[in-house]
Amino acid sequence: MNKADLVAAVAEKTEFTKKDADKAIAAVFEAISEALGEGDKVQLVGFGTFGVRNQKERTGRNPQTKKPLKIPARNVPFFKAGKALKEGVQ
Repeated sequence: MNKADLVAAVAEKTEFTKKDADKAIAAVFEAISEALGEGDKVQLVGFGTFGVRNQKERTGRNPQTKKPLKIPARNVPFFKAGKALKEGVQ
């Protein structure tokens, strides 16, 4: 399912127009992104948790030259599925 399919499904289930459903989905994505950017967690009970983890600096290897290189520390987003979502997939 891509974003267009998601917009169509939300529009059908909520009786919104596709334009309104697209605005709602975009607003949800933007709110989650802003919260993660501020270092907050977004917890949706039954669905899952979005959060940010700090990935430590590590040593990698350039596949062309085989020389080691430093990969800097960075923050990476993660998603942990909730119990209801896991059960729904089973």
